[in-house]
Amino acid sequence: MTRQGILLIGGTGFLGTALARTLAAAGREVHVLARGAEPGQRDGVHYHRGAQDEARLVTPLLRGCHTVVHLASSSTPGTSTASLMTEVEQSLLPTARLLDIMESTPPVRLLFISSGGSLYGNPLHLPVSEKYPASPISCHAAGKVSLEAFFTTFAHGRNIPLAILRPSNLYGPGQPLRAGFGIVRTLLEKVRLGEPIEIRGDGSAVRDYLYIDDAVDACRRLIDTPQATGPYNAGSGSGVSIATLVRLCSEATGRTIPVTHQAAPNTDVRAIILDSQRLKSATGWKPEMELSAGIARTWHWLTEGF
Repeated sequence: MTRQGILLIGGTGFLGTALARTLAAAGREVHVLARGAEPGQRDGVHYHRGAQDEARLVTPLLRGCHTVVHLASSSTPGTSTASLMTEVEQSLLPTARLLDIMESTPPVRLLFISSGGSLYGNPLHLPVSEKYPASPISCHAAGKVSLEAFFTTFAHGRNIPLAILRPSNLYGPGQPLRAGFGIVRTLLEKVRLGEPIEIRGDGSAVRDYLYIDDAVDACRRLIDTPQATGPYNAGSGSGVSIATLVRLCSEATGRTIPVTHQAAPNTDVRAIILDSQRLKSATGWKPEMELSAGIARTWHWLTEGF
């Protein structure tokens, strides 16, 4: 049987939803498997409810799909600070069981969505390229490093092309509120409600922010470039401090944002900016959205609904 589909595992999150919509709009056959998915077909996307390690669900999907994009994640950098066992039980073990299922029905293409924002820890030089060794300082980051190793070992043994995307901090329209994830979304929500924002640390921590459409474009290009294998950073190439981000959100909304501070845990990355030249060279990708414009678009979505 000819495989026509693309399977997004854990595809009901922020990036997965946007990617599924874009691929379906381009005429691709898209399947989404997630625990919280409402089964059925909507907007050209086929949704399946279930876990990634349920063989009865996964096996027939793999037989009809030429590409698997793994987006499933049970933690965020802000919530996975103390429990290694939670990361192992909720993320590593289910994915290991998925790879065991895939032994009998290997896909033509694998894309694992990792984390460029947390995986490198606190690098000595910025921007940081894929050549810099992983140096996780949170359980979330340690889980991503482990999963990268799992996928790499599996792909090597089965001779399957594997790309690993390491995006920076994603933001944009459609991003849901989630504890410990998405500071742009959180800031704008606080502005909308007229509430103060609580910042971990003194606001000097630097992050690299990537607009959702640019992240989707990076995924799409890697899916369609099977010769592109290994890890790829995807970031804007520049960073701003949390304090600057607050100012940009204030300017975009025309409102003052009251700020309070709390101590930053030592699991927080102090500064990260990604070098995405490898992805640009392999696929022609480059980020298009400038941060202030992206914040303005996100605010418009949040207040106007589109």
